[in-house]
Amino acid sequence: MVDTVIGAVVTFLTTNWLGQAILIVLECLAVTVPLLVAVAYMTYVDRKVWASIQLRRGPNVVGPFGLLQPFADGLKLVLKETIVPSSANPVLFIIAPIITFMTALIAWAVVPFGNGMVIANINVGILYLFAISSLGVYGIIIAGWASNSKYAFLGALRSAAQMVSYEVSIGFVLVTVLICVGSLNLTKVVLAQSGSFWHWYWLPLFPMFIVFFISALAETNRTPFDLPMSEAELVQGFQTEYSSMPFALFFLGEYANMILLSAMGSVLFLGGWMAPLSFLPSWGPWGVLWFALKIAVLLFVFSWTKGTLPRYRYDQLMRLGWKVFLPLSLGWVVVTAAFVQFGGAIFGK
Repeated sequence: MVDTVIGAVVTFLTTNWLGQAILIVLECLAVTVPLLVAVAYMTYVDRKVWASIQLRRGPNVVGPFGLLQPFADGLKLVLKETIVPSSANPVLFIIAPIITFMTALIAWAVVPFGNGMVIANINVGILYLFAISSLGVYGIIIAGWASNSKYAFLGALRSAAQMVSYEVSIGFVLVTVLICVGSLNLTKVVLAQSGSFWHWYWLPLFPMFIVFFISALAETNRTPFDLPMSEAELVQGFQTEYSSMPFALFFLGEYANMILLSAMGSVLFLGGWMAPLSFLPSWGPWGVLWFALKIAVLLFVFSWTKGTLPRYRYDQLMRLGWKVFLPLSLGWVVVTAAFVQFGGAIFGK
């Protein structure tokens, strides 16, 4: 009887258009709900890492070990009044944080959590990720302009210049990976790194891995590249006029982007769902576990850098992006293409 019911449900979900729509919604929820929980608890982990670096305790009051602190913060922001400045554009003012948060979520449609565990296994997954990650700047620019505040507007301009500068380097990093793989499909990128950890692309493309991670810090406005929100100069940058839930969406969007870029780094350079040693299992939930652990390691380095490095000056930020990373990444593209074309199986694939 149970087998009959299960068979009927599977048939309905796979053959009927309504069933297929329900299946897509369930797949999206299966990705979105754990992601939202991860974003909430990343705020907790971030604060705990900073506290450890600064010899403090961090959140430790709400719940055991402070584990309910993210929910307390969320409840506080939900219950606060949303204040829209009288001189602001109210429609764009509210839309801006929604754009920032949504772009960080929809990019996960092409990220593979395991072999076959992906919402949309499209052949241009790398291009999709690159395009979606570039759209996040629109929310920040709109927020700065719609606020009608000089501090917010200057912060938005800084963020736009910063993201454009480092998007170029990330683009060339993606090109080096697709040259090695010969495909834009993210699942094929992971399968091309099958084997132990020395088969992953972090080793042959180590300079590009470093460029990618530092550019990810700049893309997410994290220390030492948090100049768009420089408190000493711009109050809080593009977020100056925001409060309650709109502010929370910007805050969560930043952490969602951190998790997304850590997932991209894991897929491109750390073998995605592959186990670090070939004799360890990588199928099913094991693959998801390895993928989550790699993301967690990269997120720890995100928090580590914020707790240890001082803020750059803006001229140093621009110099690093245009005079160091751009020629380095462009040169590495040429070198990688030459090795793949004339060096045979130098990357083992």
